[in-house]
Amino acid sequence: MPALITWWKLDVTELAPGAHSDAVLAIGSDLVRRLGESHRRYHTTRHLVELFWALEDLEGARVISAREAAVGRIAGWFHDAIYDTTTAAGDNEIHSAELAVRDLTALGFADGDLETVRELVLATQTHELAHNGLPAAFHDADLWILSAPRGRYDEYTVQVREEYAAVPDDVFASARAAILRPFIDRESIYATAFARDNWEEAARLNLAAELETLVAARPR
Repeated sequence: MPALITWWKLDVTELAPGAHSDAVLAIGSDLVRRLGESHRRYHTTRHLVELFWALEDLEGARVISAREAAVGRIAGWFHDAIYDTTTAAGDNEIHSAELAVRDLTALGFADGDLETVRELVLATQTHELAHNGLPAAFHDADLWILSAPRGRYDEYTVQVREEYAAVPDDVFASARAAILRPFIDRESIYATAFARDNWEEAARLNLAAELETLVAARPR
């Protein structure tokens, strides 16, 4: 993934200009390796790139600045860096945030940026609506997939199911529905006006269709 590594290097150079090039490459390569683990289907470099594209849209709409977008991309690298479907809820995010703190400290990131990345990663535990700024933009970028064109959304649902292949169908259907329903039940799925204007309608249609399928799959 040379293009991704180049993106990583550029963002690190902007945010931590004193970082040693060997350390930058080593940590970036480790993150790419993690995202390529064999048990992953959705939480891969493709999800990362889609998150980057969404942040780019939000930057273009002036929801966030170019520097905030760079911090958001760094958080994107780490938010699924540790991903184990067998662990307790929230553990992946906690351990990914710890990894971010360790690696970004080694690269010389400023305390403020380091804390922002840590908070963004931890916020993906619950996907509560953030109020404004980068937290709101990052929340929406991570959930862009909910608004994806139907073909991509259907592919995403298959990928998530494959990541939980060991879970019986009825258990998966119940658990997945429990995760999705709060999104469709709240007043808005997305936190920013841009995402609500451009992604909300498609996301609600996708979620409704998936929930209908999940309910039909549950035993009666």
